[in-house]
Amino acid sequence: MVAAIVIVLDQLTKHWAINRLSDGRKIDVIGSLRFNLAFNSGMAFSRGEGLGPIIGVVAVIVVAVLLVGLRREGSRLGDIASGMVIGGALGNVVDRLFRGDGWFQGSVVDFIDVQWWPIFNVADMAITIGGVLLVLGTVFAGTPRPDPSSADARTTGPSETAPSDPVP
Repeated sequence: MVAAIVIVLDQLTKHWAINRLSDGRKIDVIGSLRFNLAFNSGMAFSRGEGLGPIIGVVAVIVVAVLLVGLRREGSRLGDIASGMVIGGALGNVVDRLFRGDGWFQGSVVDFIDVQWWPIFNVADMAITIGGVLLVLGTVFAGTPRPDPSSADARTTGPSETAPSDPVP
C-alpha cells in the first residue's frame, strides 16, 4: 500500500511539474526551495548520464529483493520503509520506461530544487527516507514478528507458564 501511494504521488507531482514548468518557469516556494524542471538520464546527483537501461534493471532487481524480504520476517517500520523504497524505485522506473524512445531510455523528471543540493523528486525522497528507516530499523532492531504458522508462535502463551505452588 505504501509503495502504491508513493508511485501515485510521485507521478502526479511529475505530471504537475511538466505541465507547469516546461516553459522554463521556476516557482520560488520558500527560502531556497523552488520548483525547477530538470530531466535526469543518469542516477542520483546526475551521475551516470546515459546509463538509464542499467539503472532501470538494477532498480527492478532492488525492488524484487525488497519484495522477497517483505515475505520474510520484518517489522512494521521495515515494511513501511521497504514500501517507500519500492514505490520510489518504481516511480523512477516508470519515467525510464515511458518518457523516452526506447526500453529504459527515458529520463527521470526532477523538479524539487533547494539550490544547494541536486534537483530531485518525490520518488527520490521516498527512496532516501525509506533507506534511512531501513538502516535505523536494522540498527535498532527489536524482536521480529512471529510467523503465526511457526511452531514457536503456536507453543507460546499462558499454557507455558510454570504452575504455581499450591497454597497451604
